[in-house]
Amino acid sequence: MPLYRRVADEEEASEDYLDDQDEDVTELRPRSWVSYAQWPSIGGGDAEKSSLSSFNSSTLDGTLPTSPLPTRHFGPAPVGRVQRRHKKLKKAVRLTNGNLVVDLPVPPKLVKILPVVGGVRYEEKSEMTKTRYTAITCDPDEFEKRGFFLRQNELGRTTELFIVITMYNEDEVLFCRTLYGVMRNISHLCTRKNSRTWGPDSWKKVVVCIVADGRKKVHPRVLDVLTLLGVYQPGDHMKGAINNKTVTAHLFEYTTSFGLDPKMHLRYPDKGIVPTQILFCMKEKNQKKINSHRWFFNAFGSLLQPNVCVLLDVGTMPGPKSIYHLWKTFDLNSNVGGACGEIAAYKGRYWRSLVNPLVAAQNFEYKITNILDKPTESLFGYISVLPGAFSAYRYIALQNDKMGVGPLASYFKGEVLHGRDTDIFTSNMYLAEDRILCFELVAKANSNWILKYVKSAIGETDVPDAMPEFISQRRRWLNGSFFAATYAVAHVGQMLRSGHSTGRKIALLIETLYNVINLIASWFGIGNFYLFFVILTSSLETEFPDVKFIKYLNAFIQYWMGGLIIAAFLLSMGNKPKAAPWKYKILALSFALLMGYLLFCAVMCAIAAARQGGSANSLMLFSIIATYGVYLFSSVLSFDPWHMFTSFLPYMLLSPTYINVLNVFAFCNLDDISWGTKQQTEQPPLDLGQVTQNPLKEVDVEVLADGADANEMYEESLANLRDRKPIPDEPGAYMFDREQVARDYYASVRTNVLLCWVLSNGLLLVAILGGGDPSSAFSENNTLSRTKAYMTIILAFVALTSIVRFTGSTLYLIIRVFTG
Repeated sequence: MPLYRRVADEEEASEDYLDDQDEDVTELRPRSWVSYAQWPSIGGGDAEKSSLSSFNSSTLDGTLPTSPLPTRHFGPAPVGRVQRRHKKLKKAVRLTNGNLVVDLPVPPKLVKILPVVGGVRYEEKSEMTKTRYTAITCDPDEFEKRGFFLRQNELGRTTELFIVITMYNEDEVLFCRTLYGVMRNISHLCTRKNSRTWGPDSWKKVVVCIVADGRKKVHPRVLDVLTLLGVYQPGDHMKGAINNKTVTAHLFEYTTSFGLDPKMHLRYPDKGIVPTQILFCMKEKNQKKINSHRWFFNAFGSLLQPNVCVLLDVGTMPGPKSIYHLWKTFDLNSNVGGACGEIAAYKGRYWRSLVNPLVAAQNFEYKITNILDKPTESLFGYISVLPGAFSAYRYIALQNDKMGVGPLASYFKGEVLHGRDTDIFTSNMYLAEDRILCFELVAKANSNWILKYVKSAIGETDVPDAMPEFISQRRRWLNGSFFAATYAVAHVGQMLRSGHSTGRKIALLIETLYNVINLIASWFGIGNFYLFFVILTSSLETEFPDVKFIKYLNAFIQYWMGGLIIAAFLLSMGNKPKAAPWKYKILALSFALLMGYLLFCAVMCAIAAARQGGSANSLMLFSIIATYGVYLFSSVLSFDPWHMFTSFLPYMLLSPTYINVLNVFAFCNLDDISWGTKQQTEQPPLDLGQVTQNPLKEVDVEVLADGADANEMYEESLANLRDRKPIPDEPGAYMFDREQVARDYYASVRTNVLLCWVLSNGLLLVAILGGGDPSSAFSENNTLSRTKAYMTIILAFVALTSIVRFTGSTLYLIIRVFTG
């Protein structure tokens, strides 16, 4: 294993680095940072130390603004900075296979601080002293055919892990959180001593691909981070067209030897960082995340031929060993085609983000999903969705057959569905294209690939902390998941034609039946909630017949609940959450108050049921214990019960918002097939230069003539990260209207689905509440009314599903003990 030189002092020795990751960014200079000019391993004399002293004082001595830094960025992308003028030198570059490929020397100051590892100076390695720039002039599917190549192929390296980080306009804190998390995982792979695959130089088997969705959309300070690491170099070497062929993406290749943590602290090998091979693909146009994945799989993956591909979104920070645990699942099971870990809500230092009830509710939701649902689905071998924010796939499992049919073909089909060019079902289905990929992978012809959940692989991700962003995100999730689940049920025969064993096919059919029942339950969710609300509050009148004002209070509260649901419909028809934030906040607060009253009624009825006994009351008690007892007991078995104490109450109070506001907004906006916070906009005119080759097949490329100019640009990036001046938002771009016929079609289908949904739930209420007094649902008379019978069925269904989830979760934990 390489020996890393480090300088230790009292402060550094006492620092618990991993526990310090959630600190606020308060200054650029790390408390324990030691200049590389002071390292004896550099071997430089006083002159070198003197030259580096100006670098340290001019770039690392400032403090950041005292105002809190934003950790989420949902708005439009910021405007790029204006490049300064420097002395340029025209350099004749011979085209390689007709493509522009230029090796750019990194700034001299970056070369001077490259560390020494295993007695070898990094500056002797060309992959760390030169950044390779490639102007890509083709579609991702034609990358290899057009003669493009990667450094890893030239070096003869095999790629075991290929990691993609997709980003849009996220800021530098979110970006560093993800990239630094990946670097820590690569460092862990290099510490594995008894592995046949991993060891001291394992970083050569890992390639990190960063794909930016639009050159004009990248946050400028993210480019500063990449410049600081040596990955990105701005300048006139970037071209917009080569030989009259438009450049579709700009590719930068570099192996960085140090990292930058979320607090903007430089982290060197003395902190365990190892070299990281990085591909930075900056697309010219904003073409959505699915196109970024096509660059990853079809362009770069086809050349590297990796074993396992890991998908990450900017803002998701994998745990220090999470990527290894994901990879180990593929290594142990040859039929595992995909796997995912636990997606956890980012809670901040000391869990202070949980003060926000919206964040706390999502934290509880994520935890319960990962404790109950994902393990249960993993036992069947088919997880309905591997989150695109943190998941992994076996590369060969995703490949299409000779006819071009397969998981990737179905996955990328959503990219060509521009706007309203197809039917509304398909458009909404591909809002959740990761669900389509999971289904196609399990149902792949003549194959028996399964999907697994890995509990030990944890990735923290940012969740929306404001109601408008939360509603917009869930609109896409709910519509996409509903139609994708319907697609999976309708095409269940495809699973029967796959190469799975008979036992596995039976298990998949059982899971499909379970999913059908859940789909029906979600369809009638709003009706069942209102029905349960009326029955439970009315039952309070039966338990306390002497208290007359309860009847009048219930009448008012029940009308209030109905009015709020109507208000949710009115708000969702044409009002965007960002344009009416306070209306939605008041709506959520009102639902929370009514939920508080409902919980009070439930407690009082439960106490009366325990005192009186009887079949109906006993069933209600059993259903409550089966539901919430399962939450607590399964969390304790998983050694992760803290969300029950920190997030359970906010989740309960916001559960009516989940059922009413989110579902209503989703169904009312079926015709909206955008991605909510990340709109595709009209691209600006071509602003990069064009070059044409001469008879010698050479082109003239302008590069910096003086190393001092390169150092100045490097220092500018450091200053930008230190000062963090506010960046103005880009004015909204004009969006061209679609054809009126297509808009009318989408609106018509939206109205039809909405009518079916509302009328079916309304008929349910009429059928049940019209069958007798709601307050008698839990009474112990011998009359079996429709209300009483329906509530018995619903309570039994809730208890049964809770038992199924708990059984699956417990079996998963037991199997995990024996199999690891």
